[in-house]
Amino acid sequence: MPEKQRAAPGYVVLRQVGDDRWQLVGEADRRPGQTARAARARAIRDATGGEPDEGAVYAAVLRSEWMIALDH
Repeated sequence: MPEKQRAAPGYVVLRQVGDDRWQLVGEADRRPGQTARAARARAIRDATGGEPDEGAVYAAVLRSEWMIALDH
């Protein structure tokens, strides 16, 4: 049986666009050697192409958790 290909560690980045509404911004690979908090902040900057919009609320969810949540 073929092995499932593993995705590189990374994040799915979302931006809050309303009460209980989120928009997918993009994905970003996890950079090694950073704390979890720093890696999430870096992922948000990577996905937004620089500094995120002031006052905006972002979430960086581990790609692996995102994929598990999608399992049916």
